[in-house]
Amino acid sequence: MAKEKTASSPSLLSEMVQTGRFKRNQGRIARQATLIAIWVLIAIAAYQLYQWLGSYADLTSMKLHWVIPGALGAIGFWIAYRLINWPTFANFLINVEAEMTKVTWPSKAELWRSVIVVISLIFILAVLLFAFDLAWITLFKTIRLIPPDPGTVGT
Repeated sequence: MAKEKTASSPSLLSEMVQTGRFKRNQGRIARQATLIAIWVLIAIAAYQLYQWLGSYADLTSMKLHWVIPGALGAIGFWIAYRLINWPTFANFLINVEAEMTKVTWPSKAELWRSVIVVISLIFILAVLLFAFDLAWITLFKTIRLIPPDPGTVGT
């Protein structure tokens, strides 16, 4: 049997009209970073809309090319802020931050060793792939499965 929820979470639509913050002291870093990332995306979208609307002369004369992106940007900022405080999403971000504190991060020396190993392995695999490619091309040209280079036809 699945457990039933005793207290239901408010819907996202009802959450949009509230002004309170859910568990304000928990998961602050994850919530702030998520909010800033969403706000940056909204600001970029509003700027792109402003540039696109600027090409229409009738909107430019009425200054609507400023008003429409500004209003949509402000609405987007509010929705993003309320989304961060929606209990379901806020609990997820709180849990993310709690799990991130449990992660064992490598030291600087371990990180550099790992970087060197990865870059070296990629270089070795690139050289091997080049060697195999060269060997197959040479073999196929020898058995005339592919034609020789145009400059070497007479030789």
